[in-house]
Amino acid sequence: MSYSGATQSIVQTITAALKDKPGALLPILHDVQNALGYIPAECVPDIASALNLSRAEVHGVISFYHYFRDTPPGKKTIQLCRAESCQAMGGKLLEEHVKATLGIDFHETTADGQFSLEPVYCLGNCACSPAMQIGKDIYGRVSTAAFDAAINSTGESA
Repeated sequence: MSYSGATQSIVQTITAALKDKPGALLPILHDVQNALGYIPAECVPDIASALNLSRAEVHGVISFYHYFRDTPPGKKTIQLCRAESCQAMGGKLLEEHVKATLGIDFHETTADGQFSLEPVYCLGNCACSPAMQIGKDIYGRVSTAAFDAAINSTGESA
């Protein structure tokens, strides 16, 4: 492995613990992302080698599932609900505003590393649509002004 010692150790430990289990790739990728916040490209060849897979196969799984990140996440993750209830209550307008305000699209992180933006397909807050979650805080009936206020207060505490 040819990346930082701490990262290398984490990936080696996870891979060694899970590589002999049936269908080990997804559990390994989940554990690496849970430990590091993302799956560094540098570790893909080592995971592939441990599982007797090609790098393309491992990369294909990482890129197929939107859950997996190949870049470090922002300090706070904003999840916008895209389920039907939220869409019916102005979710698309909110989405456009959020993307324009942050200058990013889904699955991206702001240049300053403060926020990552992710779509979700239900936050269980349908009675208060449109909904979003920032970190562990869920917001309902989110207007563009409410989003701006939430970002400003979240940004100060980040």
